[in-house]
This record gives sequence, C-alpha cells and structure tokens, in this order.
Amino acid sequence: MQMELLISSTANPRVKMARSLREKKFRDQSGLFLCEGIHHVGAAFEAGWEVETAFFEPNGLVSGYGNKLMATMQSAGVPCMPVTPHVFETLAEKERTLGIVAVLRKKTFGLESFASQKIISAMVTPQDPGNVGTLLRTLDAIGGGGLALLDGGVDPFHPAVMRASMGSFFSIPTVSTSFDHFSVWAQQEGWHLVGTSARGKDLKQANLPAEKMVLLFGSEQKGLEPNQINACETLVSVPMLGKNTSLNIGVAAGIILYKVSGLV
Repeated sequence: MQMELLISSTANPRVKMARSLREKKFRDQSGLFLCEGIHHVGAAFEAGWEVETAFFEPNGLVSGYGNKLMATMQSAGVPCMPVTPHVFETLAEKERTLGIVAVLRKKTFGLESFASQKIISAMVTPQDPGNVGTLLRTLDAIGGGGLALLDGGVDPFHPAVMRASMGSFFSIPTVSTSFDHFSVWAQQEGWHLVGTSARGKDLKQANLPAEKMVLLFGSEQKGLEPNQINACETLVSVPMLGKNTSLNIGVAAGIILYKVSGLV
C-alpha cells in the first residue's frame, strides 16, 4: 500500500472536518458521517457505501484484514491518510478503536426499500442510539428487512448507532419519517402493525403474522401513544416473572423477533 505523508497535526483541515462530524449539525450540513473500526468500515465499503476519506494509525493497523481493506480502498481511489497516534485518538470517539476511522457519505432510503421484506421494525422517537444499533443488529441476525425511525429522536448516523450495530447498519435500510406517514403507508401496502405493550397479549399465546409484519416500539419513556395503539392490529408483551415491569427495547426486540422468525 502506497503511504501518504503522515499527518501529525490535529489542525489538519481533513482531520478537523472529520472530527466535526461527531455533531449532528455538521453531519446534516455536509451529508457525511463518521465510522470507526476495521470491521465497521469494512462492512460499509463491502456494502457499497461511499468512503470519502479513511484515516489510519500505521502501528495500530496490525491485522491482515485491516491492511488488505486499506489497500483495496486505496486501489478504489479512496484517500487513505496515515496519522500519528495522537491525531488518531482525537478522531476515534471510542477508546482503543482498532485501526481505522472513515468519513462516509450518507445514503437516504425511502419506505419503498421495505417492499420485498417479510419483517421490519419501527421505533417512535427513540432516544438511545445504542438501542437503535442493537435493533439493527438483531434485525440483521434474523434476516429482517429494515428499520423505521418515527417522529424524530436519534440521528441514525450517530457514531454510537454504528458501533452498536456492529456493521449491520450498512446492510439494513433505515428510514426516518413521521408516524402518520408510516402508518398510512403500512395500511396501503398490507403490513400488519404489532405493537409492544405491558398490556398486550402474552407473546407465547399471541398469533403473529409471519410475513409483512411491523414490530412497533413506543418511546423508551412513555411507550406507545393512544393513536399509535389504535393503529396496531394487536399488542404483545414479553412474559415477566420478577418485580420489574419492563425490558430494555433491544432485549425485548430480540426475544420477539426471534420468536416471530421461527429461529428459536
């Protein structure tokens, strides 16, 4: 791999631009976002996402896959910039990020990207990027088709979403829209909305559709609003034996999605 001049200054314009992408306003203005780690950057590149720039710390790039990935991206015309350990630390939000931090160009998906899928999920005003990333990872694991983020909340291009998804973000289309628009589209296209609620049917007794099902989660704080409940064909709950009355969204989604998919 041909080496560029080592970047040693945190004031380097490319480095400053990349660092600014930790903030949503700069992601929105530029149409770019950050992706950290060899596995995540590799997943993005292999899925056809456009890599604008890749930064790497030469002494930290020790795996065969990492070196091959950098060589392949460079051959494809991606600017691959070696940086000092200090500069790399200012780029990587997570401590001990392995090898690579890349600037990627956003893709925008519409609801039509779900057309051929059997199971998708939707979250209303999610606040925790870790939950969004975990749900993407679970959907990927069961062969699910996509995720709709409704009525705002987490920016799907938040770095924590990338990390929690373990690369699944790049193969599972994520659509941001309003609940009203989504529910009208779902009804028109024959999707079955299944809401999650502590007042819903026990998951073990619920007869859930195996195709064209939307698993709908309300906000982490309030759950589903009355109008959202009314839009659902049925509500389901995960049986609980202890004193706690709720589960983390990522955990609940994993249980329900695996049940519906028939994998367990």
